[in-house]
Amino acid sequence: MAEIIQQRIEDRIPELEQLERVGLFTQNEVKAIIKKATALEYKLHRITICKEDFITYIQYEINVLELIKKRRLRIGYNFKREEIEFSIINRIHNVFRRATAKWKDDVQLWLSHVAFCKKWNTKSQLSKVFSSMLAIHPDKPALWIMAAKFEMEDRSSSESSRHLFLRALRFHPESKKIYQEYFRMELMHSEKLRKQRKELEQAKMDLGEYEFAPEILDAKLAEVVYRDATERIKDAEFVLSLLKLAEIFDFTKALRDMITEDLQSKHADDPLTWDYMAKRELEAGLGTDMGGELSTAKGRASDIARREERCCLVYEEGLRSLNTEAMWTCYITFCLDRFKRKTNVQELKDKRQERLLAVLQRADESSVLQEPLYKKWLQVLVSTGNNERAAEVAMAATQRFSQSVETWSYSIQLLVQLGSVHVSRLFQEALKHVNPKESLPLWLLQVQWSASLQSPEETEALFQRGLTSPVSTVSMEMKEKYLDWSYRTGGYKKARKIFTSLHEMRPLTKDFFTRMIQIEKEQESPKINNLRDCYERALREFGSTDEGLWLDYIKEELSPQGNPENCGKIHWRAMKNLEGQAVERFVAQYTLLQTGHI
Repeated sequence: MAEIIQQRIEDRIPELEQLERVGLFTQNEVKAIIKKATALEYKLHRITICKEDFITYIQYEINVLELIKKRRLRIGYNFKREEIEFSIINRIHNVFRRATAKWKDDVQLWLSHVAFCKKWNTKSQLSKVFSSMLAIHPDKPALWIMAAKFEMEDRSSSESSRHLFLRALRFHPESKKIYQEYFRMELMHSEKLRKQRKELEQAKMDLGEYEFAPEILDAKLAEVVYRDATERIKDAEFVLSLLKLAEIFDFTKALRDMITEDLQSKHADDPLTWDYMAKRELEAGLGTDMGGELSTAKGRASDIARREERCCLVYEEGLRSLNTEAMWTCYITFCLDRFKRKTNVQELKDKRQERLLAVLQRADESSVLQEPLYKKWLQVLVSTGNNERAAEVAMAATQRFSQSVETWSYSIQLLVQLGSVHVSRLFQEALKHVNPKESLPLWLLQVQWSASLQSPEETEALFQRGLTSPVSTVSMEMKEKYLDWSYRTGGYKKARKIFTSLHEMRPLTKDFFTRMIQIEKEQESPKINNLRDCYERALREFGSTDEGLWLDYIKEELSPQGNPENCGKIHWRAMKNLEGQAVERFVAQYTLLQTGHI
């Protein structure tokens, strides 16, 4: 082993001599590098090797490269790169190869090698890294795509990129992402050739020696990819993704028309098809016959209104053949998007609002309106001042989605805002229908409403009902809220009374105790015995896991009203009761406290 390490160190001598000779490193720095490199090499040749040693070695060599780069800039010396940098880069490649051979399954290690190759511009080496990586990890589509994009974008080799995509499809014949990137690559290749031909024509050069096959220029290879992809993956969303890629390029009209035709003929039963066909009308040239009218705001608004009307006609046609919840959702989403768009023409605003409310009403009557859209509907109604209709829709939403906590919450909040007299009854209805384990938001909302609008007696009765809830999350939260409310409405004496009545009623939360401690501290003359009682009761419940409580207790004894002599006893009890990592955290924090750092 020593002979191998010695040989590796001796292999460094030429580059180190060059570094010293050209003034990039001093003699002492070269000696330090040899010493460090020797130590790192020994770690790589131990009987039991670990990945971290290889990573440390690589990082050290990269740091040396970065330092050389900075010093070259500083002194303005740009020669002898082959003898210095290339030698170090090759050594890093060798260490990476040894590491990836040992830990073949570590994808991150492979990607680190890829990143290094890209940063230091070793393209030929990167192709080999990708080849080795894909031989071991052919099951990861993202790696195939990364390798193919490198060949196309960095090495300008469409042939190699195409070959990689075809190999990838053998392993992943139904991968949408691979097909999308393959399709994009063929389109980019066609665009590149078209640009090259245009530049040659502009330069009036003879095109005879250059091959520009019409099929490639017209994106016929991309069409082949599309047909193969859609034969394997029969999905409207996937077809639309390919169509959107084709729309990026200006020479793909024939291809786009073919894809659109396939959408209409093969995926007419998919709402996404109708959604795309409808939105396409927005870009249609409907305003070409309006002449000078488009130069005015009213004329532009009129043109937009016509376009939107055409969109809606397509949606209506889609609903006649596909009356589903998804289809209605696409239509409503479109109307919402247009309603939110700003315009200074009131007529257009009114038309969009009227259309949106009409479509929502029809969807509701057909019982196909999704839950989130009810909330949108209510927001629109409230923003337009139609409060009476908003109250009706809120009630309808709670009937349709009677088990949804979210629907009950926003519907009741709206009815509270509108001053409805049925709020109390609705809270009771909501708690009957929703899952008790999910009912906490409703309890909190009801407490907030009661505290602001009902009498103290009614609010206290509500808290009492919450305390007896069989759901622990509800009862625990109610204790804390009850204590806080009692202090705000009845003062310290009432809060103390409530605390005394509840501190034995499990389950309890830490916040319940800390709130009472805070209340005690807010008094003009805090009673240390009451504070100790709160801490003791809190520690009885959470003393084995919460080191913060013990530290707060110690700080309290160190305060003017406390007794510092008790700190030692509290510390001893903390060390005895705390478990696991809480002990280490407590010791660290206690040390900082003793040294005055906290």
